[in-house]
Amino acid sequence: MTEQQATGVLRPRIRRTHLSLFVTDPFASAAWYERILGMQETARSERWVFMSFGQKHHDIALIRPEPGETVGGCALQHYGLEIEGDLTELRRLYGQLLRAGVEVVKTTDHKVGYGLYFNDPDGHRFEFFLETVHDDEEGKRVLHTHNAPSDHFELEPLYD
Repeated sequence: MTEQQATGVLRPRIRRTHLSLFVTDPFASAAWYERILGMQETARSERWVFMSFGQKHHDIALIRPEPGETVGGCALQHYGLEIEGDLTELRRLYGQLLRAGVEVVKTTDHKVGYGLYFNDPDGHRFEFFLETVHDDEEGKRVLHTHNAPSDHFELEPLYD
């Protein structure tokens, strides 16, 4: 008997995610996302711009709300972007953010990796995340043992 048959709960199998954000000016935001995150514009209308990291048609949609449109009932705490590379790459990205005048919020040690948090022009928080524990079961154990920490971490920016 499968878990679904036993519980009666259908669990979706997620292949990927995308994020849609309300922004003040989608076209100005698109330029920021291109410059800071290296994204590419893939489509646009008068109210929105679709942005891609290069693999899919869009990963982030930047949308100007209609007048009077409610911006939803839940606030986004942050959107994590796992990077490839090592600590040197995270330091390089830190230096690039600072050089570009991007507001860096904090650097953290999560015991399964390091996070570098920053804001886009509309105040949406993003995280560049460098995973250091690559086995998922070990990662769950570490997070449980340390109560899912977000401890301060000194990270020296690298300017190249």
